[in-house]
Amino acid sequence: MRISAKTEYACIAVMELGNCYGDGDPVRVRDIAERHGIPSRFLVQILLQLKAAGFVASTRGASGGYRLVRSPDEITLGEVMTVVEGADDTSASSLQSSSRAAAVLRDSWQAARQAQAAVLSSITLTDLVDRAAVEAESMYYI
Repeated sequence: MRISAKTEYACIAVMELGNCYGDGDPVRVRDIAERHGIPSRFLVQILLQLKAAGFVASTRGASGGYRLVRSPDEITLGEVMTVVEGADDTSASSLQSSSRAAAVLRDSWQAARQAQAAVLSSITLTDLVDRAAVEAESMYYI
């Protein structure tokens, strides 16, 4: 499984928005970009893509920014990845053979893709935000 930087940035951005969900205040692009080392211009493009898909809303002005439209426990990692990467409906196999061995491999690749989709669809933004909070609590500095 290969994950593009764009997908990782999108996931980080929605995690940040999920962390602030319910506060009422939009999160500024600059704050997310600085906190995570994401290029601001690239992040704006990603957030516009997420906005077009109905995941985020924006507020203009000096106190503007982005916020999640839906609750973080209603948004899955798989959904975010699909918005950014597009639906993966390409064949996992390039085998042209109709042999039994090739068919078994194609079935295996399909099963792996289905398992991956199931895992990604089971992880919500709330899960990720909670895990990140636990990680932050367990870190200590000397």
